[in-house]
Amino acid sequence: MADINRDDDAIEVASPPRFNMGERVISRTVIRNDGTYNGKDIGEVLVNKGEIGFITSIGTFLQQFYIYAVEFVDSGHRVGMRAKELCTLDHLPDEVLAQLGEKAGQLQELR
Repeated sequence: MADINRDDDAIEVASPPRFNMGERVISRTVIRNDGTYNGKDIGEVLVNKGEIGFITSIGTFLQQFYIYAVEFVDSGHRVGMRAKELCTLDHLPDEVLAQLGEKAGQLQELR
C-alpha cells in the first residue's frame, strides 16, 4: 500500500468547508485516475485543468481534509477533489472580477 501523504499539519475540518453544495468551481489541475475511478485505466485523465463543475457533495478524508465531489458536465465525470485543486466561480472577489473585465460577464453565461 502506498504511503498516505497528509501534506501538512492543518486540520481543514476544524473550519467550515470552503465550497458549498451546488457551487460552480473550476479545476486548477489535471486530475488522473489513481485507481479509485471504475472503468478508467490508472493514470488516465479524468479532469483537465480549467474544466468547470459543480459541487455535489462534501465528505472528509483522514478526519483532516474535506473532499468535494465535483460533477464535471463536459466530461461527465464525478471526481473527489481537495479544496487546493479547485477555485470558485460563484464567489470571486471584486478585484478578480475587475481584472477579468468582459470575461466576468461570460462566467455568468456558464450557469
